[in-house]
Amino acid sequence: MSDAAEGSVRALLANRRYAFYLLSRVSLIIATQMLSVAVGWQVYEITGQALALGFSGLALFLPGFLLALPGGHVADRRDRRKILLVCHLGVASCAATLAIMAFRGGRSLLPIYAVLGLLGTIRAFSGPAGQALMPNLVDRKDLERAVAFGSSSWQLAMIAGPSIGGALYAATGRAGVVYTACAVMTLLAFVSVLAIGQPPVATELRRREPATWSTLLAGIRYVWSNRPILGAISLDLFAVLLGGAVALLPIFARDLLGIGPWGLGILRSAPAIGAATVAFGLSLFPLRRRAGVVMLAGVLVFGIATIVFGMSRSFALSLVALLVLGAADMLSVVVRSTLIQTRTPDEMRGRVGAVNLVFIGASNELGEFESGVTAAWLGPETAVLVGGLGTCLVVVVWALLFPSLRKIDRLDE
Repeated sequence: MSDAAEGSVRALLANRRYAFYLLSRVSLIIATQMLSVAVGWQVYEITGQALALGFSGLALFLPGFLLALPGGHVADRRDRRKILLVCHLGVASCAATLAIMAFRGGRSLLPIYAVLGLLGTIRAFSGPAGQALMPNLVDRKDLERAVAFGSSSWQLAMIAGPSIGGALYAATGRAGVVYTACAVMTLLAFVSVLAIGQPPVATELRRREPATWSTLLAGIRYVWSNRPILGAISLDLFAVLLGGAVALLPIFARDLLGIGPWGLGILRSAPAIGAATVAFGLSLFPLRRRAGVVMLAGVLVFGIATIVFGMSRSFALSLVALLVLGAADMLSVVVRSTLIQTRTPDEMRGRVGAVNLVFIGASNELGEFESGVTAAWLGPETAVLVGGLGTCLVVVVWALLFPSLRKIDRLDE
């Protein structure tokens, strides 16, 4: 690591507000990823059906989709830090509820889906608030590095969360133990947000304007009029919607690879390990030129790695494919996130962030539903193969539809 890069990272972490923000994000992501592993294994253990896993993703997606625009408006008109505090308490309560149901031995899926729906509702408000808060904590010149370093930390949490959740589940055989640990980690995130204190944000950005259709739709209008941002967000939507294999990992772990819940945790962590490696590298050495081409190439490699994973019957090869998949995806994440943060006015960041989260939620949770339906129809292996091929096709189409995306050069312009 060069002295300049090391000094930049040290300066970022010396920013107390940013450091506590990172700690809150890491704690929350570890908690939610542990919860995701436990829910996935518990649901598949109860039903043995791919479609049931798909409905878990749908339960998370629908409330976020319906409430994203109000969530973004609230983030632009209210105290973003207080929104996060309330939301973190809500997530802790959801985890505690799942723990109680698991310890009581319930085998009905409807209560689980109901709690997941509540979690999706909470995320509709916490997501825009969290995205919009971060640029208020660092100088603009440090924003790209802060996004990359934050993504690196986020991916480290994505590594730790599934591994811890899978190990706890394998060691105790009790989903309730995992959910209890999730509640504790979420409370740590709550305390970390408290420690941030009040960020120095101009008071005029907190006008208590009433919500109207015009203000609610302002984020959509902004994204639609900004072709590079629209291209970046929609590319991620369709690529991950088609190529996402994460929802089917419990099937691969139990039925195709025979590695159990511990192995499921390892597989869930693998994309995050690859992504964290790339994100940490970009935090030290940000992209200098041709960011748009790098993004398109990353999504293409993501599709190819998905195809390899679908064809693999080796635990080692599957692990390598998921590592590459995560590393390639992170290139797209950093470019997209930096574009949104640097090219959006602060008073619009909550609403534009809400639009971004709708696209991300559609690609992830709705992608899980799509994967569950496709796997029930075609089988899990064919579903993953078709999805990977679709992702590669999307890259070619988007490169032609959005020439401005290909031409993005420097992210700090």
